[in-house]
Amino acid sequence: MSAIHLDRMFHPKSVAVVGASQRDGSIGRVVMRNLIDGKFLGEIYPVNPRHKTIWDLPAYPSLLDLKKRVDLAVVATPISLAPQIVKECIEAEVAGAVIISAGAKESGAKGRELELVIENEATRSGLRIFGPDCLGIICSHSKLNAGFANHMPLPGKMAFISQSGAICTAILDLSIREQIGFSYVVNLGDMLDVDFADVIDYLGGDPQVNSIVMYAERIHQVRSFMSAARAVSRVKPIIALKAGRTRAGAEAAATHTGALAGEDAVYDAAFKRAGIVRVKTFDELFDCAELLAKQPRPSGSGLVIITNAGGPGVMAVDALCDHGFEPVRLRAETISSLDKFLPPSWSRTNPVDISEDASPERYQKVVDVCLKAPEVNALLIILTPQATTDPGGVAEILAGQLKGKRYPVFTSWMGGRDVEKGREIFNHAGVPTFDTPERAVRAFIDLFQYSTNLEMLQEIPAKLPGKMEFDQDRARARIQEALAKKEYLLNEIESKALLSDYGIPVHRTQVAVSAEDAGQKACEMGFPVAMKVFSRDIIHKTEADGVLLNLQNESEIHSAYHKIIAGALAYNPKAVIEGVSIQPMFKHSDYELIIGSKRDRDFGPVILFGMGGIMTEVLKDQSIALPPLNRLLARRVMEETKVYQLLKGYRNRPPANLALIEEILIRLAQLVTDFPEIEELDINPLLISKDSACAVDARALLKPSEIPAPLHLVISPYPNQYETRFAHKELGELFIRPIRPEDAPLMVEHFETLSSQSLYFRFFSSMKRLPPSMLARFTQVDYDREVALVALCESESKEKMLGVARIITEINPKHAEFSVSVGDPWQGKGIGAELLKRCLRIAKERGIEKVWGLVLAENTQMLTLGRKLKFAVKKILGESDYELTIDLTQPLDF
Repeated sequence: MSAIHLDRMFHPKSVAVVGASQRDGSIGRVVMRNLIDGKFLGEIYPVNPRHKTIWDLPAYPSLLDLKKRVDLAVVATPISLAPQIVKECIEAEVAGAVIISAGAKESGAKGRELELVIENEATRSGLRIFGPDCLGIICSHSKLNAGFANHMPLPGKMAFISQSGAICTAILDLSIREQIGFSYVVNLGDMLDVDFADVIDYLGGDPQVNSIVMYAERIHQVRSFMSAARAVSRVKPIIALKAGRTRAGAEAAATHTGALAGEDAVYDAAFKRAGIVRVKTFDELFDCAELLAKQPRPSGSGLVIITNAGGPGVMAVDALCDHGFEPVRLRAETISSLDKFLPPSWSRTNPVDISEDASPERYQKVVDVCLKAPEVNALLIILTPQATTDPGGVAEILAGQLKGKRYPVFTSWMGGRDVEKGREIFNHAGVPTFDTPERAVRAFIDLFQYSTNLEMLQEIPAKLPGKMEFDQDRARARIQEALAKKEYLLNEIESKALLSDYGIPVHRTQVAVSAEDAGQKACEMGFPVAMKVFSRDIIHKTEADGVLLNLQNESEIHSAYHKIIAGALAYNPKAVIEGVSIQPMFKHSDYELIIGSKRDRDFGPVILFGMGGIMTEVLKDQSIALPPLNRLLARRVMEETKVYQLLKGYRNRPPANLALIEEILIRLAQLVTDFPEIEELDINPLLISKDSACAVDARALLKPSEIPAPLHLVISPYPNQYETRFAHKELGELFIRPIRPEDAPLMVEHFETLSSQSLYFRFFSSMKRLPPSMLARFTQVDYDREVALVALCESESKEKMLGVARIITEINPKHAEFSVSVGDPWQGKGIGAELLKRCLRIAKERGIEKVWGLVLAENTQMLTLGRKLKFAVKKILGESDYELTIDLTQPLDF
């Protein structure tokens, strides 16, 4: 649904516990104890028809007997009673319920029926539900422990969301020992209603949260999840442990792509696209959580390692190298400063080995020098217990020194009982400490990866050289014809025709049905030629001895034809052999690639890129991306493979035309964006030679789809349907369309046309330039969450952005805020009005009911426009500003 009503659940003024009890061992007792012992700030209402009082509080027979406003109900009864309690919640206008009760879908058909009743009631009424089979929810700020977790966490600004209650309790228990604080701990349970997307959306807007850690087994409502994660990860790091990494695999794929694009690889690609840092183990999740909770994010990868023993320093360096990094090189000035007090035998490099006899004071001096060194982005301090070492004394002297630094500072006190006191000192001081250097380095790299993700999310994609053209109608006709005939597996000719409709270059191919026919077509085509078996039933042609190359004359053609047919029938006697395909031999190719698509059950179509040819499935050098793609995203999916290093040029091999490969990837992504019926699509090999590319072999698998385009995607594509031309009486024809990521340079130019007054009216503050993060935010929009239209004046020389209007949805998706910006030279010409009117129509079409915006009193043009468009204009009490509101449930008369 959305994050609506979650605030009343996490920060309730009152909580009703249905099934409250004082009986030992009962869930109702644990919930009541947790609320009372946690010193919940609001009212607590026990609900149990068998008791008059519970925990010295008046008890009520049912929710309907309360006659008081209830924000949150905790259901601690058997699951069989939950549907009736949910109905009472709705009647009593409760904001939401936490259903702790287990045994719904796990108990079979009857349990699933119970869930359906609960789900239907919640959907109909808007009641929000956590669970069933839910540990509960915890909010430190409101002192709410609405569930049966044993502890309240220490206060902090990190939130934890988990699909598993057991993982929640384990994290909570460890957090107490390690002195890690949480603002929220949320167990989603069966996610009948509230899911990851809802909670991430809510936490993204809460100033009490600066980072989010999550444990997931499977993501539901994937499009909503991707939308929420992409929005929030730009401002707050999200760290995820996705379990079930080894279960995935393609069992009966019709193409190489289908076999290679396994479920876990798709999750990897999705998390990257959403800006999420993925960890692989529980240890890694907790270690990263500790660093997030206690330290700032690193600005770079410059890690300095301080150690009192050589071996642990080497271990840390090895761990860094395993992740593709090296320790930062110390500057001459830093080495000179350390030389002044370290023994002559010190390492004079990074790791900084300060010798086994290092005193607390020596540690302190070294740390002080390194903290001031400009090359340092992070500091790892290692100690191993030596005869002359005082682990507790070193920790004591460093604990205060390491607080509040501008970059991450963390420690590894290695050993057992001898170093325990030092670890305890660090934990109480809020300094992360790890038992091994490897764990410390891995946590740092995970944290640094978020910074890298953020940079990637804000990177501006380049424009394509020209506008892409697609023959969508012809492609649709081909697909519909094949589906009507139930010929779901397209042959090579049909597959290549489909690719050609979208501008993907294919190799000339003809089909021959006899040896004589093959000879004639080869002569017409010109020798040498390649011959391949032509059959829908044989996927891997080389395995069936179904490919012969470099055939030089008609005699070789006749012999090859019979050999291929015989080999194919021996390989699969039941195969329907339609003949052979004939192609001219490529004179030369520099590289063989594979490009394809597979429809994932959760994430829809995914794009695969990698090394092609007969070694595709052996080498498995490939990467995966989610459509839609632009040039930047296409380049990134290429960069994640080993073959990319070859494509840039290697020794005597020339560099490939990378822009052309990017374009082919974008065209393929558009094809599967437009047609959800494409189940699998495979181009293998795509031959690359100098400035040309050609699909030599291709295969497509279709399947009827009940989901229309583009709803089958988990990332909303560019909405072409909102592109229009507008005839302006003074400026001529203007192009009005949704904003694109590639519009960043135009947005900067538009910003520069705004006077200081216009900037103040738009941003409510003085701004001299658009920061990169804001520029990315304005141009890289989520089309599911935001309507953003630009007015462009197109001339022969260049485009010019005259104005921008936006409508951005809130936590309640029925409400949205608007903004308008028009460059000073074009103000007063109706451009802002035209953009806003179109935005409002789109908002109404999407079911948004209320649009509002704040306008300064001096901004008389905007106030006039608001009144003209029938906005209600209301002065804010005690302020000079105005709030403009329009009700989109009413007809628009413009």
